[in-house]
Amino acid sequence: MRILAAVAFALASCAFAQAPAAKPPAAAGPAGKSALTKATLERYLRKVELWPPQVSVSIGDPKPFIRGLFEVKVHLSAGAATKDFLVYVSADGKTIFRGAVYNVDQNPFQADLRELTTEHQPSFGPANAPMTLILFSDFECPVCREESKQLREKAPAEAGNELRVVYTDFPLESIHPWAKTAAIAGRCAYRQGAAAFWDYHDWMYEHQADINANNLRAKLGEWARLKKIDAAQFEKCVETRATEGEVDVEIARGKKLQVDSTPTSFLNGRRLVGGVPWQNLIQIIRLELEIDKTFK
Repeated sequence: MRILAAVAFALASCAFAQAPAAKPPAAAGPAGKSALTKATLERYLRKVELWPPQVSVSIGDPKPFIRGLFEVKVHLSAGAATKDFLVYVSADGKTIFRGAVYNVDQNPFQADLRELTTEHQPSFGPANAPMTLILFSDFECPVCREESKQLREKAPAEAGNELRVVYTDFPLESIHPWAKTAAIAGRCAYRQGAAAFWDYHDWMYEHQADINANNLRAKLGEWARLKKIDAAQFEKCVETRATEGEVDVEIARGKKLQVDSTPTSFLNGRRLVGGVPWQNLIQIIRLELEIDKTFK
C-alpha cells in the first residue's frame, strides 16, 4: 500500500558530460527563482505533487554530482510515514529532474545491493541459488499474504535450485496496528530455528483475517502451544519485546532503500513493487538468468 506518492518531473533536453564535480554555488544562482534555494525547491515540489500541509518537507544541501548538476536529498514525513528521495538540479537552478543514474562499470542495482542483506534473515531455497528475492513484508497486509502464499507454494516446485527467498519485516505501523508486534513475535520464533519461523509465517498469514489488535496476544499463545517449540520462552520473548531492536533495524533498512509499500521485493537487486503474480515473477527470473549469461 502506498504511503506517499512518487514524485514525477519533466525532463529538460540537457546533456551533462562526465567531469570533475563542480563546487556548490556561492549564492542562490542567477536573478530570479532558483531550485538551489531550499524554499523555492520545496514550493515547486509541493505544487507538482500537491502535498497537503500535514506533509513535512525537509530539503538537504545541494551536493555536486557531475559537472553542471547538483544532487539534493528530499525527506518527507507525515505522521509515522517517511520517504526519502533524490532530485537533481542544474547549476543555474532552473531545471529539476529525478531519474535513475547508472555507472556502466557497476551492476545497475549496485546502490540498493549495498544496503540489502541476507545475513541473520529467515530464508528458504538454496543459499547458493543464482537468484535471491529479498521480500519486505507485513503480517497484517492482505497483499503480502497472497504474495507469501504463492512464493511458499510455487517457488520450491517451479524455481527449484534457482531461487532463494529471504523474508524481511517491514510493518506499516501507521495503518496496521498489530503488524509490528507480529513482526517481533516472528523474530522470537526465529530464535528457536528457521523451521519455527516459517511455521509461524504460514500460520499467521493463514489466520490473518481472524487476528486483530485485541486478540493478537491470545492468537500468538495459541500458535505457540500448538507447535513443537518452547512456548514459555516464546511468550516471554514477545512479552518483553526482546526482538524489537532487530525489527527496527529491518525497518530502518527498508526506509533507507525508500521502501514505502508492502510487499516490495528485490530480485538480485531489481526492485519489484506490489504483489507480482507468480506467472510473471517466474518469467522475470528466467529472463534474468538468461541475460546474466552475457552481462558482465
